[in-house]
Amino acid sequence: MAEQLTADDWIKQGLKALAIDGFTALKADPLAKAMGVSRGSFYWHFADLGAFHAVLLKRWREIAAEQIIADVETDSDEPLKALLRRTFGARLELERAVRNWAAFDAAAQSAVRAIDRRRLDYIEELLRKRGFEAATARARAQILYWTFLGFALSGPLSPAARLEGLLDEILRMVSA
Repeated sequence: MAEQLTADDWIKQGLKALAIDGFTALKADPLAKAMGVSRGSFYWHFADLGAFHAVLLKRWREIAAEQIIADVETDSDEPLKALLRRTFGARLELERAVRNWAAFDAAAQSAVRAIDRRRLDYIEELLRKRGFEAATARARAQILYWTFLGFALSGPLSPAARLEGLLDEILRMVSA
């Protein structure tokens, strides 16, 4: 008998399926099949598909914003530079998948708006700490975030050497 699955196992599988196959893969049957269990296990942990989706979106917000911010704050003397390297160097399939889901689902759209606001506020805070006035920090944070979104939605990563040069240039532009 296989070990009993936890809600976290389902969430991990859901995030994986979302990143690979998109939001249409977020159903009990295909997830259960991929995990080699019955869908009864799914319903043991989640009242319904909507509850599962809500938990997935909450976890995405945690890993795509809060965890990154916490890591940047604890691991770096230059948080803006560390944030750029971390976010522009990441695999962004999940980011693209959630944003695509948001085009079709109000809860996903709400999660995207919340994470966008959180990220923008954080970038603005970093720029203010670098000495920029509020209006300038807000404008540059928005430009920097739009740059990230364009990058995130444009597909595969650039070669490492090229990406490094681009990140240095972005940092110079934002800090000028």
